[in-house]
Amino acid sequence: MLNRAILIGRLTRDPEMRYTPNGIATTSFTIACDRPVAQGKEKEADFIPIVTWRGLAENCANYLKKGRLCAVEGRIQVRNYENNEGKRVYVTEVVADNVRFLERGEQQERPADKPSNDPFSDGKPISIDESDLPF
Repeated sequence: MLNRAILIGRLTRDPEMRYTPNGIATTSFTIACDRPVAQGKEKEADFIPIVTWRGLAENCANYLKKGRLCAVEGRIQVRNYENNEGKRVYVTEVVADNVRFLERGEQQERPADKPSNDPFSDGKPISIDESDLPF
């Protein structure tokens, strides 16, 4: 038997991270995945809820933001519970075991005020004396 889902989409909102009573991190977010549509038709999308656990949950909470493109690999899970009105509610979600960040976010870039060790980072030519070369 096989239960595998691979999705690419954009986050519809910032991830929400929580901790279980045992201290295990879990993060949930929703991604919008475009549906293939006939030419000339309006675009349609599916909104897929994603759940991550432990270290992956913490990484997603720290680095993903609304609108960011990501790839999710995991399994589809259906769970149910009884709500406050006594009705049975069914939830279908993807439990991710791999999330790839497909876009670089602003917080992942080097801040402008932080010095760089890269001598070519300012775009200016550097002066190298012949005696500095090892050959």
